[in-house]
Amino acid sequence: MSALILTTSISVAQAMLALAMGLCLFRIIRGPRAQDRVIGLDAFYVAGMLLLITLGVRTGSTNYFEASLIIALLGFASTVAFGKFLMRGEVVE
Repeated sequence: MSALILTTSISVAQAMLALAMGLCLFRIIRGPRAQDRVIGLDAFYVAGMLLLITLGVRTGSTNYFEASLIIALLGFASTVAFGKFLMRGEVVE
């Protein structure tokens, strides 16, 4: 019974995360300002990272956890770079 509940809840979580990624992609494409696009990209990488974590829980493979860690690190660095670019107009001083 508990395995069925776990499988069902992971499937529902993956579907919701895929929907969230679709909505973030809509915000990235349609965002009226650059700040909206950066926030959409930030939410997109977080949802992608969480989708990989749920996939790792479902399959039991640790490779998905390592990939999600890499996505988190690169996403954070890109968010900082985009924010700095939007504030100053340049990334490297």
